[in-house]
Parts: sequence; C-alpha cells; structure tokens
Amino acid sequence: MSKLRVALAQCAFRVGDVAGNARLIADGIVHARDALGAELVLFPELSLCGYPPEDLLLRPSFLAACDAALDELALHSTGIVVVVGHPLRVDGALFNALSVLRDGRVAASYRKQVLPNYAVFDEHRYFVCGDTPLLIDIAGVSVGLLICEDVWHTDRVRATAHQGAALLLVANASPFERDKHAERDTMMRQRASETGCAIAYLNRVGGQDELVFDGSSLLVDADGTLHPPARAFETAWLSVDFDADARRFNPRLWPAETERDDSALAYRAIVCGLRDYVHHNGFTDVLLGLSGGVDSALTLALAVDALGAQHVTAVRLPSRYTADLSNDLAAQQAQRLGVRLHTLPIGAAFDGLLDILAPLFADVAPDQTEENLQSRCRGALLMALANKFGGLLITTGNKSEYAVGYATIYGDMCGGYAPLKDLYKTDVYALCRYRNAQVGEGETGVIPQAVIDRPPSAELRENQTDQDSLPPYEVLDAILRAWVDQEQSRDEIVATGFDRETVDRIVRLVAISEWKRRQSAPGPKVSRRAFGRERRYPISNAWR
Repeated sequence: MSKLRVALAQCAFRVGDVAGNARLIADGIVHARDALGAELVLFPELSLCGYPPEDLLLRPSFLAACDAALDELALHSTGIVVVVGHPLRVDGALFNALSVLRDGRVAASYRKQVLPNYAVFDEHRYFVCGDTPLLIDIAGVSVGLLICEDVWHTDRVRATAHQGAALLLVANASPFERDKHAERDTMMRQRASETGCAIAYLNRVGGQDELVFDGSSLLVDADGTLHPPARAFETAWLSVDFDADARRFNPRLWPAETERDDSALAYRAIVCGLRDYVHHNGFTDVLLGLSGGVDSALTLALAVDALGAQHVTAVRLPSRYTADLSNDLAAQQAQRLGVRLHTLPIGAAFDGLLDILAPLFADVAPDQTEENLQSRCRGALLMALANKFGGLLITTGNKSEYAVGYATIYGDMCGGYAPLKDLYKTDVYALCRYRNAQVGEGETGVIPQAVIDRPPSAELRENQTDQDSLPPYEVLDAILRAWVDQEQSRDEIVATGFDRETVDRIVRLVAISEWKRRQSAPGPKVSRRAFGRERRYPISNAWR
C-alpha cells in the first residue's frame, strides 16, 4: 500500500517581507520533516513574497530578492520534498509559480495556467500564463500541482489527472467572501469525482490591506467525500496521511472549523483584517469616536476582540444635539469592555467656527453645512489625539452610508481603517446580535440592547433620525445589494417590487458619492462586491 504523509502550512505570509517569509518557510520545513514526519510539505501561493504583491513585482530588486531566497531555501530540502509559491522569471517573462525543492536544489517549477483578472484580482498586469501540467513522484505516489484559479477550470484539472496524478495539491491565496465556501466545496467535490484524484486545497490566512484570507483548507477524497475544513482565520500546521491505493485522506493534525454561520465568519474576518492591518502598519493601539449608536458600538467590540481592551481608546464627542441616552450608552459599553473612555464636548469648537463663518453665512439659512461642520469638528479632534498620542484612528461608517454618501468627508470618514466598510446596516445589526450571543450564560451582552433597539441617528440636528433622509434600511440595503453587489439594472430592481422613484434616487446617490468613496479609508472585504479595489467606477460618470 502506497502512503504519503503531507504537511500543509496554513500560515500568514506578509507582503514584501521576503526575508521574514523565507525564515518562516525554512523553519516550517524543519517542523514538517522532524516534528510531523512529513515526506512532502506544501506552502501557499506566492508565499515567499506574500499575496498580492501588486507593483512590487515591477521592481527588479524585489524579484532578485525572491530569486536569492528561493535558492537559499532549496538548501534546506534534505529528507523532505518542499513545494513553495513564488514569482518566477524566465527569459524576461514573469510567472506565478510553485517550485519543487528536493535534495538541496530546485528540481522543477509549475507555472499557473489560469490568471484571474476580475474582482480584486489583477494578475494579467504582472504574469504570463503557463501551459503545461507538472507531476512529481514522491515515494511512488504521483502528485500533480495546481495554483488557485487553475482548480476552478475543469480542463486544467483533467489535463493534470490524465498525466497520471493520484493526488492534486492546490496552493491558494483566496480571499474570504461571504457565501463562497458552499460554491467552493461543491466545485471541489466535482473536480475530485470527475477526475478520480484526491485533492488537498491549502489556503493562506491573514489580512492584507482590504483583503482577508481565511485559510479554511480542504481535503477531498477521490470519490468526492469532503472532509471538514480547517479552522478559519487561524494559523495552523496541518498534517494528513494519503492512501494512494484508495485515494483518500486520513487527517492526523487537522483542527476543524465548527462555525459555519454567516455572521460568525464575517465577524471573525473583520477581527482578523483589523488586527493585521494595525500591526502590519506599525501600530499597537487604535482609537475611535463612540457615539452610543450601533455602528460605533460594533466597531468598538471588533477592536477589543482584535487588539485587547488595553489597546483601544474610545472618545465621546457630544454636541448640543447629543441625547443623554447616547452618552449613557457609550459609557455602558466602554465599561463592559474595559475600555478607556474620554469625553471631549465639541460645542466650543463648533461655536468658534460658526463665529468665524458668521460674516459670510449671515444671510444664508442653516442647512447641511452646519451639520457637517459638527462632524468635521469631531474628525479634527480625533485626528489630533491620534497625532499626539499615537495609535490609528478607525472609522465607524458602514457600506449603506458609504454607498449613498450619508457620511461626512473629512468628518466621520476621518481615519486610517474602516472595519464596517463592507457591511450594510442590516449586516451591522446581525453582527451585533451575533457578538452579544457569544457571552456566557447569564452574562450581559457587550453591546447594550438599547443601542440595537433605538432608531439610528446622526444627531446633527434636533430629533433627527436616519430615516428622515433615507428609506428604511431594510429597503435601502435590498436595493443596494441588487444594484452594487449583483449589478442588476434599475428595471430589474423595480420588477422585484421596489418603487421606481426610490430606486432612481438611490442609484443617483450611489453615482454622485463615488468621489467620497475614492477618498475613504480601506476596510476589510467580506461581500461579493466591496467598494475599493473590487468596484472601480469612474468619479466623472454620465451613465445612470
């Protein structure tokens, strides 16, 4: 009976940190060989340089560093076969590659055949497509290599299977997206069943700017049996025994995911993305404005879960329009989470700016200008605290607000990272309920229930609520999901039962708010169609 022990590195590899990634890989080779007893170890797509490296790939010095690091890593490949992802230069062309390191040298390289160029992916900008399958023999087992997008294309998988592969290893850097797991699982079962090959699917973990990689690595036996995915958003060394005769896996070290709830995975994705963004950019602490509303409440909970209460500072910034209940609820949540809370009333700053502007505003009725000025007072004070004491200011706006421009540029949009940027308002409520459900029996939720129950308001004028200016969020979000995420036309949306005038208004607001979004802070992608690098519409745009 032919058996092969395989180690899989479900790890985080930082973009640009070639030396650090090489050390992690070198240490991993030793761990896989000596501690796990593996004959083969697989690392994720472009693990040597991190994914996505973007225009770093246009720098010759960066590619030279990757080349040198790969040659050095090859020297560690004694007693084990190593498969590592890296950029490969051949005769002036650049490939997204997996190289096989064995017996102290680079023995072979596989070049990714299908380069994604949609959504967040832009690989045609950098790479050339490969066109040849690669099989390697390890202890009598024929192993085929694929990279990420390749496995989604039947012809590429079948071509490798027809070469005689019993096992397919797929190295991935696949970002998290809600609802993608079910689609991926179905596809993987199909690929295994139609080719008769077992498949080991390895994905990296960690946050990189707006992307979050969830891991969730998979095993599929040749008959299509799907093993439970590895724990999402957690670094893990995975180990399996592969029975080449039966073409099935026996997991040895495989911490399995137990949560498949949509809100649970989205919450953990944002925590992961926030933590890594803060740390990778040299910060330890964050601060945010805590208003007593639902958005800032969820943002505070996420920040504490990502960084620890000792690294989070909350600031109340009340105005003449701030309700006592708002101040009280902010204080309650800060106390429940053990977070420092400061209070900086903005009245004096607001009045001072109005005094300065009075000669020019004297004959003009108050309007949104004065409302936005309050938000900009808050933004200026929060940025001052960040400058003076260090730490990253995080913003609290959600996708619904960013979509229709219900946010103040240089005001509540100030900050370096926007954790809720890809959550519609209805998603925010769902994640609040999820987080409160995670406390122990008899314990109080970390987000006061009154925060969730009260009507949302910017509190920039007397008795203001969001629904003074916007449709109910259930209606607004449904229209936005159809227009933004699903790219339906106005006629298609109206045909599902929505009022045409409302749809036309929302579509117009989305279009005229593009300039604001272009200046907004990055935030973690969790949906099918996130603002930012995934949805790139022109600012000057006549199409409606």
